[in-house]
Amino acid sequence: MKTSKSLRAALAAQTEARRGKLLAADCPSRAVLSHVTSRWGVLVLVVLLGGTHRFSQLRREVGGVSEKMLAQTLDGLVGDGFVARHALPVIPPHVEYSLTPMGGEVAARLEVLVDWIEDNFPRIAAARAEREAQEQAAGKAEAGARKAA
Repeated sequence: MKTSKSLRAALAAQTEARRGKLLAADCPSRAVLSHVTSRWGVLVLVVLLGGTHRFSQLRREVGGVSEKMLAQTLDGLVGDGFVARHALPVIPPHVEYSLTPMGGEVAARLEVLVDWIEDNFPRIAAARAEREAQEQAAGKAEAGARKAA
């Protein structure tokens, strides 16, 4: 009986060691979260769901991203194993990017979030406008109270 308890404890410890703990300040999985959920990371992963893209294609599709930020984003996603980088031996050099199987998994989850945001943006915009109106009303009330004092 002691052996099975210690075996279970060892297996549990091993499983826990393999799993990230994002809430722990020193967990290295936070870097992965940062790569995946950065503004550009989300967009690159979702675009790559559509298939292989060259760098210039990605830059055109992900509006507003600079070459530097796209390169950094791709480097992080390649390093984490979500994106595969294929350099073609031609002149001038061509580099293509595609999702790995693991990248496809995470991109599919992000696509659900992106779709939800796009579908619900009118509600989000209304909430923002309401908050702004409340802040303006509070500012006017505060200014009026200062004048009266």
